[in-house]
Amino acid sequence: MRKMLAAFLSRVLSGVVQKPARRVLVASCNYSNDATFEIKKCDLYGLEEGPPVTTVLTRQDGLKYYRMMLVVRRMELKADQLYKQKFIRGFCHLCDGQEACCVGLEAGIAPSDHVITSYRAHGVSYTRGLSVRSILAELTGRRGGCAKGKGGSMHMYTKNFYGGNGIVGAQGPLGAGGQIAEAFNMAALWKLPCVFVCENNLYGMGTSVERAAASTDYYKRGGFIPGLRVDGMDVLCVREATRFAADYCRAGKGPIVMELQTYRYHGHSMSDPGISYRKREEIQEVRSKSDPIMLLTDRMVNSKLATAEELKEIDAEVRKEIDDAAQFATADPEPNLGDLGHHIYSSNPPFEVRGANPWIKFKSIS
Repeated sequence: MRKMLAAFLSRVLSGVVQKPARRVLVASCNYSNDATFEIKKCDLYGLEEGPPVTTVLTRQDGLKYYRMMLVVRRMELKADQLYKQKFIRGFCHLCDGQEACCVGLEAGIAPSDHVITSYRAHGVSYTRGLSVRSILAELTGRRGGCAKGKGGSMHMYTKNFYGGNGIVGAQGPLGAGGQIAEAFNMAALWKLPCVFVCENNLYGMGTSVERAAASTDYYKRGGFIPGLRVDGMDVLCVREATRFAADYCRAGKGPIVMELQTYRYHGHSMSDPGISYRKREEIQEVRSKSDPIMLLTDRMVNSKLATAEELKEIDAEVRKEIDDAAQFATADPEPNLGDLGHHIYSSNPPFEVRGANPWIKFKSIS
């Protein structure tokens, strides 16, 4: 019956069915406007209370989070494909599997807040406002990239987002003004409104956290800074924890550390197959039980915030968006050689920059 109504409405909207003009057929789906969900309790360090254990999800927000996570997933899979086709060169760190982190973090802060990340930042780049086209074009080194094709995977920027950093742990010192232990100390001493986020995906380049750290309680690593350990596969849990942490900082209480327990499906980088130090079965188990997109899908469908058919339509739209962006990223021209010296300093007048040898010089334009 629903298919018949949908087909009829499609014909009506396309102008095939025109009479009788005064009769209107309305097909409605009994959507819920919102639903309340239980979320995993966060582990606390140095805090008397933490984020709530229940939260309300509206249909509008649910659809937005679903689409954003789906875009990040499809974008990373497309980047994987473009890398293997040699359109993307150099370093490329993918974040598929960790979508609830970037989407949940963005949902818990304000657009005017500042975000500084390490590499594996394509998802955060998108949630901060960059288009898929500008991200993929940056990966392929084209003029239409968010950094004019000169930054690549590790260096993406937009308003209030100070992109990926190739140096491990550099985002903490950059955000607070010192190395990480010193940054923690300064942040606590000066009560800086900093939320230090550790996306703990359980592995370093090829070593599990248990083999690398005597204590894997990273949310306690601030020592004198309070911390939260959060289910990083649940976008709602990340959202509520981020709101709590942001409110904590805005209240003038100083910094806070937030550990998001998540998982990456790909290897550390494109040169790492990701299966030499962990079993394929482990990855499949996480995909089948804890995938962030799957968890949100189940919640929305079971609570009637959306239908499976509606989510499939969004999936089809996202696939087309990613394909169009990939086509742009492979057809857009590369930057001119003379542009290599541009944007080194934000100062005037332009000055000469030596190239690969003393006889080649470029003009630096801010």
